[in-house]
Amino acid sequence: MSLGRFPATRLRRNRHDAFTRRLVAENKLSVDDLIWPIFFTEGSGMQTPVASMPGVDRVSLDRLEAHVEPAVRLGIPALALFPVTPKEARDAEGTEATNPDNLMCRAARLLKRAFPELGLIGDVALDPYTDHGHDGVLRNERIHNDDSVAVLVRQSLNQAEAGIDILAPSDMMDGRIGAIRAALDAQDRSDVRLMSYAAKYASAFYGPFRDALGSGALLRGDKKTYQMDPANSDEALREVELDLAEGADMVMVKPGMPYLDIIRRVRDRFAVPTFAYQVSGEYAMIMAAANNGWIDRDRAMLESLLAFKRAGCNGILTYFAVDAARTLHYA
Repeated sequence: MSLGRFPATRLRRNRHDAFTRRLVAENKLSVDDLIWPIFFTEGSGMQTPVASMPGVDRVSLDRLEAHVEPAVRLGIPALALFPVTPKEARDAEGTEATNPDNLMCRAARLLKRAFPELGLIGDVALDPYTDHGHDGVLRNERIHNDDSVAVLVRQSLNQAEAGIDILAPSDMMDGRIGAIRAALDAQDRSDVRLMSYAAKYASAFYGPFRDALGSGALLRGDKKTYQMDPANSDEALREVELDLAEGADMVMVKPGMPYLDIIRRVRDRFAVPTFAYQVSGEYAMIMAAANNGWIDRDRAMLESLLAFKRAGCNGILTYFAVDAARTLHYA
């Protein structure tokens, strides 16, 4: 069916002025779409910049409430929490993940007391806690899937007890969603949601994040036996389908912009709440170009976030969350 032709049809007419562009916009970015990943550490009085992520800091727990307060005031709905575990608390099994008084649990309790309505998303994986930097338990120099899942279940219950609202398994072990869901239900925690990192790729874009956590220098080998091959697209749909069948409430694609095609396929196929992580390398590239005067930071920031909405995302984990919220409020 023909929708018209030039000169009777002129698509530029609907771009003529600002109010028309607003009326016909197919997608909109709002503060409700933003999730802010934050890093926190032991100690006191600390606010340490992450060198490879300009504008991002690690903060000690005594500064966490003040650090988070602007995000709450701006209406950002949720935070994604990432603890910087000291080396002396790391071991081969990642046992600190199951410590009820670990850094993650103390941060969750603090934030829930200070901001009861703020959503807390807890990272479920062992790489912040292992001395080898991997997301699971190492057996004979290989990541053992089922032993890892057993620890991830205990880690999940530990975080739920501390007040985490949404557990976000980022480890990519097979079967972990079903095991965690069953354990939560058995402990009458069926209201705890699971946001599965269902399609997480073995990407070069994670480097600054590993710097922030202090796990990059510890990593032995790579994560290609459990994170996805960047060459694969159909496999992502299989991963998502399995996690949904096991009880995931929401799914995530990671990284973000290099994988917009995956986001679109996931949303079209499953029509479930779909999220993306604009990862540290994506953030660092935009900031590096902006700090060199090569691009307009605010325009690039908002354009990149709108791309996720256009691809089908319900929300975006982004280190730009606070700056984007401010910009949206005053636009």
